[in-house]
Amino acid sequence: MNATLVAVVLSLFSAVAYAAAAVAQERLASRHPGTGLLRLLGNGAWWSSVGLNAAAALLHMVALKYGPLTVVQPLGALTLVAAVPMGARVAGRKVGAAEWRGTAFTLAGLAAILVTASGPAPEDVLSVPEAVAVAGATAALIGLLARRGAKPGLRHATASGFASGVASALTQTVTVAVTDRSGPLLSVQVIGVAVLVAAFAAAGLLLSQTAYRGGLGAPLAMVTLANPVAAAAIGLALLGERLQGGAAGMLLALAGAGIAGWGVVQLSRAAPEPGAVGDEDHPVAAVLALRPETASAEPALLPRPTTGPEHLTPL
Repeated sequence: MNATLVAVVLSLFSAVAYAAAAVAQERLASRHPGTGLLRLLGNGAWWSSVGLNAAAALLHMVALKYGPLTVVQPLGALTLVAAVPMGARVAGRKVGAAEWRGTAFTLAGLAAILVTASGPAPEDVLSVPEAVAVAGATAALIGLLARRGAKPGLRHATASGFASGVASALTQTVTVAVTDRSGPLLSVQVIGVAVLVAAFAAAGLLLSQTAYRGGLGAPLAMVTLANPVAAAAIGLALLGERLQGGAAGMLLALAGAGIAGWGVVQLSRAAPEPGAVGDEDHPVAAVLALRPETASAEPALLPRPTTGPEHLTPL
């Protein structure tokens, strides 16, 4: 099977797991706004979302072995696409027109990106100085976006997307360095970059948890868009990845990114107010836009649990 196709298939499965984890995280954040880290560590629902994220991350890591960052990272937008049939199935309803439009825009944009970004399996990796420089610059940017006192929301979501995108770029370095068998398995490069991966992955998870306190829709869209921007920038600037087709390919990729971004925004936009005309046509948006102040009245999409908040409603 073609390496790029393998990467695309693995990214699809990863997106499904990430979608389930995002909904689980948002439900927990909406029910327990302001919950500290220590309390989260004792919550079974939070660990379930961590497990889903871990499974998605593992699939993503393997995909990075077979596909370049410019292919794998934009496919993260499939997280929202995966949420559409999941939500409709649980609600027992058909996918609404708004979700179909968002899905169509997202898939069309991703198709344009894949045409220009498809390439061979990655071979270049970040050197230790490059990895340290990228980590330092990203940490400074995250500190600025998520500074103390900042209201949870889009800035935390942007920081989460950058952290996760950089973690993916660093993960690719570890994966390629370990599997190419040209050096020691536990070299300074592998160990050092692996530590950075763990730090940025954890930061991305906690930042997204904070961002989702104000609702999942807009923050999840920002995470989904910021992630591939950070990773693709590293791939193009430091790893020798290139877009196909020269200037025309660049224009097509930019157009695809814009179309996919618009589709992501459509999929994650806030749902109408409860009781408004057309509410029943937006089962997925109802979950993605769940707010803490409305958490006591759960939408029909999420059956009320009977065993307590520590047990997730099956997806």
